[in-house]
Formats: sequence, structure tokens, C-alpha cells
Amino acid sequence: MKVLHIVPQPISMTLQPDTFQFTAETALVAGTGAEEVTALAHLQLEQAGLDLPLGEEGAQGKVIFELIPDLNLPGSEGYHLSITPEEIRIRAREAAGLFYGLQSLRQMVLASQEDFRLPCVEIEDYPRFRWRGAMLDVSRHFMPKSFVMKFIDLLALHKLNTFHWHLTDDQGWRIEIKRYPRLTEVGSRRKETIIGRPSWTDPAEDRFDGIPHGGFYTQEEIREVVEYAHQRFVNIVPEIEMPGHSTAAIAAYPELGNTGRPVEVATRWGIFEDIFNVEESTFRFLQNVLDEVMDLFPSPFIHIGGDEVPKQQWRESPRVQQRMRELGISSEEELQSYFVRRMDAFLFARGRHLIGWDEILEGGLAPGAAVMSWRGEAGGIAAAQAGHEVVMAPNTCTYLDYYQGQPEREPLAIGGFIPLEKVYAYEPIPAEIPPDKAHLILGAQAQLWTEYMPTPEHVEYMAFPRLCALSEVVWSRPEQKNFEQFMERLRTHVSRLERLGVNYRKLED
Repeated sequence: MKVLHIVPQPISMTLQPDTFQFTAETALVAGTGAEEVTALAHLQLEQAGLDLPLGEEGAQGKVIFELIPDLNLPGSEGYHLSITPEEIRIRAREAAGLFYGLQSLRQMVLASQEDFRLPCVEIEDYPRFRWRGAMLDVSRHFMPKSFVMKFIDLLALHKLNTFHWHLTDDQGWRIEIKRYPRLTEVGSRRKETIIGRPSWTDPAEDRFDGIPHGGFYTQEEIREVVEYAHQRFVNIVPEIEMPGHSTAAIAAYPELGNTGRPVEVATRWGIFEDIFNVEESTFRFLQNVLDEVMDLFPSPFIHIGGDEVPKQQWRESPRVQQRMRELGISSEEELQSYFVRRMDAFLFARGRHLIGWDEILEGGLAPGAAVMSWRGEAGGIAAAQAGHEVVMAPNTCTYLDYYQGQPEREPLAIGGFIPLEKVYAYEPIPAEIPPDKAHLILGAQAQLWTEYMPTPEHVEYMAFPRLCALSEVVWSRPEQKNFEQFMERLRTHVSRLERLGVNYRKLED
């Protein structure tokens, strides 16, 4: 029988000498308020090979889920898991805690021998951070709904609770907006895709595959995904890029741009000059888009991008310069700040919070906005010191589109090098953050930009097992972390990934 190797590592775990044996009489029992989690337990354990009926309190060999509001555990996501020879009992203050206890049990079952015998154990567990996530870019390469749901389930297995869904960019608009059908009729399709990396010196050297690429999610499909994530206690944060990375939207509605010229959905990677203008009609367009987005996504946070905004068109546009004079704005950086503040006020009035990449700090930031720090940690440090909430997503440690091994032995990637041990070593609270500001670091997340990930299998290869390491960064306590011990647990954990059909990168000896 294998030793328990749970990922991420629980806060405390005490193994006992006895075992619990699943039998044909073992039943799932739901305490008051635990019915939904218990029903999900039936599904997830069945996928792991155990078909357990829903039983009554008196059932023998039972697996019991109990909500205990005054249970002595921090926060709302903690749980207590007890396995004795007679029963398995998962207790929590709230349903999220029961669910995370179920994920620990699910991992044990996935790694158990064929006789489904588990060691007796007492586990007390709760997360370190509130925001534990991963971002998936479906704009560069569209990913089918079935894979998005599988990815969400894998996040939940690792006790990650945030799915950042990058839905729009230069190369594709992936979300149906009923008021503006051309966003998907035109913006979701590009005529071809560049082969390999673009040439930064001579675009004429670029080669293309000549194959149209497209896809988008209907609002009905998005509601299905949101409900699927909700059942697994994963919050989906949608991202609608503005004012840059907007070529696909401008291809659909050229009046949103600054030149009046028609453009095509981008076919190569990089940063593009076409960005939204600052007319009132464009703000109304974006607000109407966000109204439909908010109707689909209950997330407290709505991501507006804000990164990599070239401002040459704003500098060259007589109309934009006139608008700046009308608004009393003296620089294009300040104009971007005005743009972000307009969106922030709109979202705040509807009970939501704006979050954007750290460029939104440039020119000043609205008081309630949150920052996602990707260009290293400097933006996150500055934002926290100014009193803003921060999600750490530095490209130095959390960009899983970077190589994880020697480039000559790996599939083509964007560049960089972030091996498994570097992800595991990451500490989301920088030393520069004073103790009284540490609570503003909501957590951290991994990034999966898909320029060089054309298939779900490729995404899985880049994500796992590095995402396993990130889950421990944001859940477990830093004083518990030990890379060699993590690797020992990971060698068991990858057998679970195999059973779930995940195309993970094999561990090196």
C-alpha cells in the first residue's frame, strides 16, 4: 500500500497504523447542507473507480460529509479529514472546505491499489492564500469547451480556486456578445497562423500555415462552464482586453480604432499598433460588452487587460489629441489611466472590481482597482504599498509557456526557462512588502499563453507538473516546503494524472 502523498501538502497529517477498506456496503452520507458536495463526491469517486451509493446515517463503512459552522479552522476553505477502520469523516465550516477534503480523499483513492484500501489518518488543512489560480489563453489558440472543463477539474483537484479565462486578443475574440455579433462572426476567425516564431527584423520572412483558425463560446456554453466551475468552487475571472490587444475587435468594428482603416484579425504573434480610440461611442461599446460579460460571470473581479498598449496611434490621431485637450489630459500615459478609471467606475457601480496587468499603474490607478503583477514583482510591490490588492503572476516564476527543460529537447516555446524547482521555490509575498500590507497580496497564479500551444495536449504538457508545484506555493505554508520531499510525493501524484488522462511532462530521474 502506498503512503499518502497529497498535493498540495496539508497543514498537518498524522498517519495511524490501521486501514479503511472500501466494500460493496460503503455508502456516502450527507450531513445537513452537504448534499451537493456529497453528490459530486459520488461522481468524482466513481471516476476514480469507486461506485458508492448515497446512504443513510446508519450505513456501515460510511463516508460522511458534515458542515459544522463553529468548527475551529481558519477561513472558509479549511477541512478536517478523519479515516478510521470504521468510517471516513470530512468536516468543515463551509461547503468549500468539504469539497477540498473530498479532493484529498479523491487523490488517495486515485493512488490506491486495486483493493481500495486507505491508511487511517487525521488531516487538518486550510489554504494560505485566497487567490490560487491559473490563466488560460484561448485567444491565440482556441480550446474546446470540453478541455476547458477538464482543466477546471484539474485546478480543483489541486485546490486551486481561480480560473482566469483570457477570452479576447489580437488573434481571436472567443466570447459571444449578442449585441455585437460581428465580434464572433469576424473577430473569432483568422485566415491563417504563423509557423514558428515571428521575425522581429523582417516580417516578410514570416511563414504561415494557410489554415483558417477560429472558434468561440456561445453564451449558453459559457453558462455551462461557469456552473461546472461553481460546483467545484472555482471562480472564473473573465478577461476582455482593452485598450490594447484589440485587433480582433477592431477588425469586426473598424470604427473602434484610430485610423478608420479596415484591419484583419492578427495572424502572427506580438504587439500590434491598432488599439481602441477614446470616443464616447467606444466607451459605450465596451460597457455594453462588459454588461453581457457580467451577466455571464458572477466573479467579483473582471479583468480588463491593460497590458502592452502602444500609444503611437493616439499620438498621431488629431481626434485623440483633441479629446485629450477636451479632457485636460497632458500625456498618453495619463489617457490610458483615464481609460482604466472609466472602466473601473463602470464596474464598481455594478458591484464588481476591476483587475488588470501591472501597466494599469502607469498614469495613476483608481482606488478600488487590483493589479496583476506580471513584469516581475515591481508592479505588485508598488501597488500593495499604495494600498491596492495584488495577484502575483511574475513572468520570472509563473509563466508556464516558458521552457521547462533544455530547448533542444522540448517543443517550441516562447523562450525563457522556468523549471519545476523554480516554480516550487516561488514566494508570493516579496520581502519589500511591509507586514501591515501583506494581506493585500491575494495570492498568485500561473500563466498559460498559447501562442505555441496549439492543442489541449500541449497545454497539459506545459502545465503539469509545474501547476502541481504552484498549488503548493499558494496552499501550503512556506516553512513546510521541501523540494526533495515534494518530488517524492509528486512521483506518486503523476500516477493520478495518468489515470485522469493528463498529458503531463514526465519527471526526470
